[in-house]
Amino acid sequence: MASGDLAVGVVCLSQTVVGLMGNVSLLYHYLFLYFTGCRPRSTDLIVEHLIIANFLSLLSRGVPQTMEAFGLTLFLNDIGCKLFFYVHRVGRGVSISTTCLLSVFQVITISPRNSRWGELKEKAPRYTGFAIFLCWVPYMLVNIIFLMYITGKWGNTNSTMKKDLGYCSGVKQNKIVLSLHAALLSIPDMFCVGLMLWASNSMVCVLFRHKQQVQHIHKNDLSPRSSPESRATHSILVLVSMFVSSYMLSCIFQVCIGLSDNPNILLVNISALLNAYFPTACPFILMSRVSREPRLCFAWIKITKSPKLIINM
Repeated sequence: MASGDLAVGVVCLSQTVVGLMGNVSLLYHYLFLYFTGCRPRSTDLIVEHLIIANFLSLLSRGVPQTMEAFGLTLFLNDIGCKLFFYVHRVGRGVSISTTCLLSVFQVITISPRNSRWGELKEKAPRYTGFAIFLCWVPYMLVNIIFLMYITGKWGNTNSTMKKDLGYCSGVKQNKIVLSLHAALLSIPDMFCVGLMLWASNSMVCVLFRHKQQVQHIHKNDLSPRSSPESRATHSILVLVSMFVSSYMLSCIFQVCIGLSDNPNILLVNISALLNAYFPTACPFILMSRVSREPRLCFAWIKITKSPKLIINM
C-alpha cells in the first residue's frame, strides 16, 4: 500500500468516525428532549432530518472510500455501487436543502412582527413537515440518473467505456449528455445555495438593526449576553458559510472529474474528503448552540424533584 493511499485512508476513517459520532450524539440529544416531554421548537424537526441526511452521506461515501483507500478494492458489485452512490447523492442533496430551510426558518423567527415576514411567524411551523417532504423528493428523483451510469469494477460494461471513480466506475458519456445531466443535478443545488445566501444576508441585516436599537441598553449593562435567538442565528450563519465554501470547492473538483475521461485518483479522493467535511463538522456547530439553550422541560424536572418548591407554588 502506497503512503499516499494510507494517508487518505486514515483521513477518511477519521472523518467518518468523528462525523458519525457527532451526528449520533446530536440525534440522541433531540431524542432525549422528546422522551422527557420537552416542547419542540419549529426548527427541531428540520435539524433532525439534517442529522439523518449527514449520517447517510457519511455512511454511504466514507465507509467505501476508506475501504478502497486501505486496498480493499472490488468489494462492491453493480447494485452495491449504484445504491451507495444514490444514497450519498440523496443525503448530500437533503443536507443542502435542509440547511437552506433552517436558515429561512431562522430569518422568519428573528424578524420583527411588524416586518413583511412577521405574519409568517405563526404560519411557518404548520408547514414544517411539508417543507421537509419537499427537501427529500426532488433529490430522490433527479439522482436516479446515477443508477443509470454507475457500475462496479467488475460490471459487464466494456472497460474502455468506464472511468475510474475509486471503489466504483462510471460509464463514459457524450459531452452534451453529460452537460445536460450536470445542469439537471445543479438546478436544485443552485436554488438552495442562492436562497441560503439571501437568508444569511437577511439575518445579518436583522441582527445589525437589532444591535443598533439596543446599543444604549448594552452600554448600561455590565455583563451583556446575547439572546438565544441571536446565538442560534450566529450558529446558522457559521453553518451556512461553512457549507457554501465547501460546496463550491466540491463542485469545482466534481466538474473536473466529470469532464475527464480518466480522472486522477487524487481528484477523486480530495472530492470525497470535501464532501465529508460539512456532514462531519455540522453536528458540532449545532451542539455548540443547543448546549447553551436550556429547555423548559429541564426546569420542570427540577421542580418536580423538589417538594419544597411544589408546596410553595
